[in-house]
Amino acid sequence: MEITYRTAAPSDAAQLLDYLKQVGGETDNLTFGAAGIPFTAEQEAALLERIAASSDSRFFLALDGDRIVGNACVDGMRNARLRHRRNLAITVLRDYWGRGIGTGLMERMLDFCRESGAELASLEVRSDNERAKALYRKFGFVSFGTFPKFFKIDGEFFDVDCMTLEL
Repeated sequence: MEITYRTAAPSDAAQLLDYLKQVGGETDNLTFGAAGIPFTAEQEAALLERIAASSDSRFFLALDGDRIVGNACVDGMRNARLRHRRNLAITVLRDYWGRGIGTGLMERMLDFCRESGAELASLEVRSDNERAKALYRKFGFVSFGTFPKFFKIDGEFFDVDCMTLEL
């Protein structure tokens, strides 16, 4: 297995939507489930095009050959009072957990954050997702609060920890 990383292109849209359905069905740690996200391939391609053209947002892919096995998104704030911040999100297919892919994606996100002039990175992680929180702490993220009942899955509530990193 040799994992490669690159930024997502509009031509990745259909495969990315399939990936998101798979990863959404493998874990309850995400804001979406097995249905994926409600975009058409055309809508996803347009979104990827806007992100690629942005100076403060970026979408990264981790690939095993041609197969998407992880993704990460840096979302920049456009408001002048928030422009110093970037929100981060990351997913990896279950079969690829523990292989350093999250680390590779996080390195790329943080490099981009710094290059784009960000001063603060933040993310939200399910409070009971110790594996993900360990990854984030490895990079220096610290928890600054808990959002109670953030998720409601099959009638059960789950909290998320809010984490931040000064760049």
